[in-house]
Amino acid sequence: MPERAFAEQDPEARDVVLVVEDEFPNRALLKATVDRATIPRVREAILLEASTLAEARSILTTRQVDLIVLDVRLPDGDGLTLARDLNGAERRPRILVLSASVLPSERSMALDAGTDAFMAKPFVPADVVETMAGLLDAGPVVTPAGRL
Repeated sequence: MPERAFAEQDPEARDVVLVVEDEFPNRALLKATVDRATIPRVREAILLEASTLAEARSILTTRQVDLIVLDVRLPDGDGLTLARDLNGAERRPRILVLSASVLPSERSMALDAGTDAFMAKPFVPADVVETMAGLLDAGPVVTPAGRL
């Protein structure tokens, strides 16, 4: 419990997770999964939500995010475009793709776009929590200045 007390005293010590998902039921399920996570680092994360790429980009310009949980098919474009755009950054959050597609080609496209993990919907909550924890533990992707 000391971790929780520390996180409550210092909100900046908490991880920030951005969920980019256009379907409200999927966002609600992911929020409930995080709220009930058995891994404290995931359960105590600050969860931000975006239902479009435009909203996600707006949040990313104002907040430092540690992990993006990204849907591929969004009303204003392909979520993988956001992943590709972030690859040029000196520091970028880890990216977990949650997709309704189970096609191997979609998984390959997501990983080729620079994402860190891919999981199919519907997902097993414990698996998502474990994957999120692993990505948060890995820290951001850091590219040395000048290397693109």
